[in-house]
Amino acid sequence: MTEPTAAAAGDVPRPRTAPLSPPPAAVPAGPQDDNLTDEMEETYWSVHDGAAAGASVGRLLTRLPRITALIGRLAWRADPRATGCVVVCQLASAVMTAFGLLASVSVLQHLFAEGPTPDRVRAAVPRLLLVVGFLAARAVLDAVVAVAQARVTPRIRTSLECEFLRLTGHVRLEAVEDADWHDEVHRANDRGLFYARAIVGQVVALASAALALVGTAGVLGVLHPALLPLLLLSVLPVGVAAVRSARARFASFKRWNALQRRIRVFSWLLLDVDAAAELRSDTAQGALLHEHRGLTSKIAAEDTRLGVHSALLNLAGRAIGGLGTGITYTALAGMLTAGWLPLAAGAGAVLAIQSGQAALTRLVEVSHLVYEHAMWVDDLLAVQEHSRRLLPRTTEVAAPSTVRTITVTDVHFTYPGKSTPALDGISMTLHAGQTVAFVGLNGSGKSTCAKLLAGLYEPRKGTVCWDGTDVRKMDAQSLQRQVACVLQEPVRYPFSALANITAATGTLTQADPERALAAARASGADSVIASLPQTWATLLSKRFKGGQELSGGQWAKIAVGRGLYKNAPLLLLDEPTASMDPPSEHAVYESVLRRRMRDDQITVLISHRLASVVDCDTVYVFDNGRITESGSHRDLMALGGTYAQMFTLQAAGYQIHDTSEEAL
Repeated sequence: MTEPTAAAAGDVPRPRTAPLSPPPAAVPAGPQDDNLTDEMEETYWSVHDGAAAGASVGRLLTRLPRITALIGRLAWRADPRATGCVVVCQLASAVMTAFGLLASVSVLQHLFAEGPTPDRVRAAVPRLLLVVGFLAARAVLDAVVAVAQARVTPRIRTSLECEFLRLTGHVRLEAVEDADWHDEVHRANDRGLFYARAIVGQVVALASAALALVGTAGVLGVLHPALLPLLLLSVLPVGVAAVRSARARFASFKRWNALQRRIRVFSWLLLDVDAAAELRSDTAQGALLHEHRGLTSKIAAEDTRLGVHSALLNLAGRAIGGLGTGITYTALAGMLTAGWLPLAAGAGAVLAIQSGQAALTRLVEVSHLVYEHAMWVDDLLAVQEHSRRLLPRTTEVAAPSTVRTITVTDVHFTYPGKSTPALDGISMTLHAGQTVAFVGLNGSGKSTCAKLLAGLYEPRKGTVCWDGTDVRKMDAQSLQRQVACVLQEPVRYPFSALANITAATGTLTQADPERALAAARASGADSVIASLPQTWATLLSKRFKGGQELSGGQWAKIAVGRGLYKNAPLLLLDEPTASMDPPSEHAVYESVLRRRMRDDQITVLISHRLASVVDCDTVYVFDNGRITESGSHRDLMALGGTYAQMFTLQAAGYQIHDTSEEAL
């Protein structure tokens, strides 16, 4: 590689920014528009809230059979026997309801017949016992449905959740870092899995209401065909009122949810542990409370408006429903007066019509719920399908457990959605037993290059080869098993201290005791673990009783120990000691650079503290996705380029400058 010439003295590269003009003397703390919800960005977990409020009746009727079929397929895959039991018992329960209505009409016929009252009552008793039998059978069938539903619902949730986590936990890293995919996957996790459980019961209730309505129509058809138009006349106004009421509730909920998001901004700040110290130091509580009071007064007025609107809509719905019922009963009275219908059949028709109205109201309410909640389930299934397309490659070629040479040749990489390449034609060769460093400004490509070496990204152009084999021909997971990564912000597993070490090898419960102890000693984590109440078995999370919380520096030592425990042929350290105190940092670098656990290990160190890379075999200087300098510390200092200037600048910060008047 051609080395650049030395830059002018003091010409240390720095980010370029446009000059900033002074701010205004006063600005509002947040959106001031009277429309309190339009100023809020749509969150991933609220995109479908209120969707049922805007759905037409035709769209509902079109979607509901497809939704029911979808949930039926999920239930059948989870537990065929329980699903079949639900279907059969649900149908049988509807039949029992219809027979119960017919038996009730028969009871009324005996009670309204001619003759002494005791004789009529005695004649009605067998039919009355039949009604009781039908009702009891229906109760038993409903209980069986509930038991079968209790079996199948958790299994659907468990099946969906396990598959969802398996897929999303293995997708390629660049997919996880995509903001849109992040929203999709969290929406599916937070809402999709929740409603996947809830919607089973809702679909059962929907089917129950639909079957009850069909049964009611059948009973009226048996009593007199002319009663069917009366049922339609009776239930249509009730249905219209129920649709309007359901839509208003869904729209109101969406708006109320947005209002709560506005107000919670202040409660989050006032209650947040991380913000507490600075909030009190700045005495900013009063300013936040002032903004909170102004917003809550507007929200209180909005809540009142929504409540009044809901009450008026409910009143209008009852009025429409009452009008329809009045017209129906008037028509029924005319049929009785004209002799078209016996009195007992008329009384039975009243019972059937009331049952039909209740079933339709329930059907409308549940159908809106099912429609909206099915959108979340659709999202969940769509994310699962999307994740299948984002899984890393699988091949028959496994990455080797030892590597002599890693060769990077003319590698280019651009993040999705970006036009500027993160890496623009870099090349390097790493040898077993070598320690190299990546240095440069933020955003220069250091971490991106490390992730390509780890197999977490794939180059858009160029190659990364292990002993001459392109890593794109290797199974992705087998490659990642041969790379240990220690990052500046490591994962803090809420498990035992030992699990936090062994997680690097894909297990939380099994360990190689000697290797774990050696890794802990090399990273300085041994003193951290020794100070814990139960040492290796101590849970590192305050979520559990007796759990312990570590400081940032202690977590860093655990993370380094985890990387060393993996004992992989390639070790990547990305600012691993940023939160450590100087003695701990020195001890870690001594272990990594001089007392390594594996002699043939290639170690890549990324650091802004250039004093830590002095002893590395090779230092690569990154700038705007390119390698502009490379060589040992001594070579780069002699070159007098970017590295030398940055090192000199940092070193000067540790010098004592005499600012006394005598020195001046």
